[in-house]
Amino acid sequence: MNRILFLAALAALPALAQDTRDPRQIILEVQKRQHSDSQRYEGTLEVTSQGNQVATKRWVYQRIGSFGNSKAILRFTAPAEVKGVGLLIVNHPDRASDQWMWRPAIGRDQRIALQDRSTRFFGTDFSFEDLEERDVDQYNYKLLSDEGGMWKIESRPRKSSQYEYSYFWIKKDNYTFVRIEAYNKKGLVRTIDYKNYEQIKGIWTARLTEVYDVTRKSHTTLKYEKLEYNLPMKDDDFTLQALRRDL
Repeated sequence: MNRILFLAALAALPALAQDTRDPRQIILEVQKRQHSDSQRYEGTLEVTSQGNQVATKRWVYQRIGSFGNSKAILRFTAPAEVKGVGLLIVNHPDRASDQWMWRPAIGRDQRIALQDRSTRFFGTDFSFEDLEERDVDQYNYKLLSDEGGMWKIESRPRKSSQYEYSYFWIKKDNYTFVRIEAYNKKGLVRTIDYKNYEQIKGIWTARLTEVYDVTRKSHTTLKYEKLEYNLPMKDDDFTLQALRRDL
């Protein structure tokens, strides 16, 4: 979902009028408003364990392409024990992403199997699946409520996923995510809260994301720094060869 994850207003007013009746149109509008040809930021992650121990990590994230049909590389820059570890994500509009992780300590990359996407990504509270993008048509939607300046929408994946369903809270005035609750067969698995929105190049952008892992009782706070959109980037920078490069 990383998203993590966004967009400039493109839709005409007649299309917006349909949003209160059609939850798919609401999500589509969110994606349209988050559109950018590329994105880059430096992230600081504070991971707090159940025992309130805090570990700080940093990564650089780069992305190119349209939503759900994009490529991204994130690479840890600190601390020293994780520096250089990277993840390449190739998102597809009709299926789950392809992902590879590079570990410089062993000098090889590892393809992340579909059945392993629910596992924790390198000591954070993001799963591998949370870091991918999925197009609007990979889900079925139901509008659950329309009050308090927000929509609450249920999302059920059409493709393989660790989640049975999720709830989205979306602000009506600027079509931004406020909160996601993700559930599996046993119940609530993960919550994601998006905070400190500001406009960057006309795109409403969360500068803070908080992820809570219900099972582990741990949470990760991701702060977005030096965030930029629509930078010149090349497809060659989003390959396995690029992933293997040292910092």
